[in-house]
Amino acid sequence: MSLVLTGFRSLRTQYFLFGPVGFRTELRYVLSVPRKVQEDRQYVQEYKPAKDDIKYLRVLLYGPVGHGKSSLINSVSNVFRGRISNLALTATLSNKSFTTTYQTHKFIEGQGSSKTFYPVVFIDMMGLEEGDNRGVHENDIKLALQGHVKEGHKFNPVSLLTQHDPGYNPTPSADDKVHVLVCVISANSPQIKPSILQKMKNVRETASELGIPQIAIMTNIDGLCDEIEKDLKNVYMSKRLRKKMRDFSAAVGIPMNCIFPVKNYSHEINLKDDIDTLTLSALRTIIDFGDDFIEKI
Repeated sequence: MSLVLTGFRSLRTQYFLFGPVGFRTELRYVLSVPRKVQEDRQYVQEYKPAKDDIKYLRVLLYGPVGHGKSSLINSVSNVFRGRISNLALTATLSNKSFTTTYQTHKFIEGQGSSKTFYPVVFIDMMGLEEGDNRGVHENDIKLALQGHVKEGHKFNPVSLLTQHDPGYNPTPSADDKVHVLVCVISANSPQIKPSILQKMKNVRETASELGIPQIAIMTNIDGLCDEIEKDLKNVYMSKRLRKKMRDFSAAVGIPMNCIFPVKNYSHEINLKDDIDTLTLSALRTIIDFGDDFIEKI
């Protein structure tokens, strides 16, 4: 009896199981059970930071150019608002970073005069590129982690942010600092260049020194293999996806149980539970990790 590697993720934890081929049927049944999307959405919508002096849990996204950071922000906005939204502008051409400034994205609650914002914000920034004079510099990301980058600062790959620049925040508050660092990579992209991987490792090391929790989100999983494209519930049965996650974990050092596969909304005009449950799984972990960090500062 041959063995295959299969797996599934619960609401909070990822499991990988070894079992006989016939066991696929049982796993497929488990994966077909509704994931209580409304319950998860309520969990993230009702979140409040652990400390009163922290208004927003700040989540910084970083990663290579064109790997889906802005699209991820839109997918998160969708699950917060319960409808398709377009919070962050995206581009289909991805040889250069579409985002060039330090942008904080807030997620709207309510409508009209009663409109407020959820206490979780995602920060988008210029992507990483190969070479010293292209893309955001890793040192600028390190400054952002500590709250030293002002909103709207335009990154310059050939001129690093210094204390003398108008975009430098000399006295960041606890509310300015990053509470969770999220690396965004595409499952359907060519192999990441070693120089970019090194930059990512350097940023991760700085975040670790600061005690900032980190996860990775692997986007575009539907473009990786036909079985996922046909049915998103096959996400944890894909050997190709597991290998992609394992290789990235080994290259950068992020544990496997902190790598979350998601599918960003692209052509869909209505929300789909299979897409939202993956996004919500990552978002719940981000909130939990971030709140644990806030309690310590």
